[in-house]
Amino acid sequence: MDTPTRPGKGADSVASVAEARRPAGRVSGRGAWFLVLPALIPILLLSAGPLLYGILLAFTDAQSGRTAATRWIGALNFRDLLHDTLFWESFRIGLVWAAGVTVPQFLLSLGLALLLDQRLRLRWLARALAIVPWAMPEVVVGIMWRLVYNPDAGVLNETLRDLGLGGGRDWLSGLATALPAVIVVGVWAGMPQTTVALLAGLQNTPRELHEAAAVDGAGAWRRFRTVTWPALRPVALAITALNLIWNVNSFALVYVLTSGGPGGRTRLPMLFAYEEAFRYGQFGYAAAMGCVLVAVVSVLLAVFLAGRLRGGEDA
Repeated sequence: MDTPTRPGKGADSVASVAEARRPAGRVSGRGAWFLVLPALIPILLLSAGPLLYGILLAFTDAQSGRTAATRWIGALNFRDLLHDTLFWESFRIGLVWAAGVTVPQFLLSLGLALLLDQRLRLRWLARALAIVPWAMPEVVVGIMWRLVYNPDAGVLNETLRDLGLGGGRDWLSGLATALPAVIVVGVWAGMPQTTVALLAGLQNTPRELHEAAAVDGAGAWRRFRTVTWPALRPVALAITALNLIWNVNSFALVYVLTSGGPGGRTRLPMLFAYEEAFRYGQFGYAAAMGCVLVAVVSVLLAVFLAGRLRGGEDA
């Protein structure tokens, strides 16, 4: 007959077995919080804190140089935004800018990554040159491209003159050419990080899969469609989503190139909010613009990610 065990002793045995079965190196919940805390504090102070403060500021009439106390005005700033045609025009320009930069940026970076993934001579030098724009601050990039677009002595106009295609056009001051010219700069400046991310995804694709597909008679396009792209899809999804966020929130590059001109043709939403806050001193109104931008970008990003993930599951 089995000998009964005392409850306390049995509980200790169960705890000992559970402890023995716990994976080595696993940290308890309280210990995990202590490990995460050093990284969590800067996020709360530098990201979550300013975001919450900006949301609160959007519901006030905060202005610069005002002696009276700031008052809580509810959703008045948001009501004014609904009727602000200049803001919605800047938002339309921002969407054109974001799409005009993100799509060509991804396609060109994908082609460049596929090229750099090949076994070419001096491949290391080509890879180094491909990330040069990444090492340049946006202000320096903007100044450099202003020189390229210079109507009198710019490289672009000089090249057009040498080819007999005219020249002397002021690309950044023309109503029809300012936004396309700025989009070209945005594509060029953002290609390196996209190329690096896609190249890393390509290098993680097993070579054996390509070799097996080639043995089966698959051509280059079929190998890309059936082997390369399925493996590259998660990286492409992540970097495209990040590029979309970065491009919607662009400020420095366009500010250096055109300052939103001519005639507001390149006034992105962030530029509009900046002018309202620091040129006209309407901090509350500018904060409301920022809240609208955050909300719209979040919705667009959610729709984009949902569509891409659904497409990945269907595939």
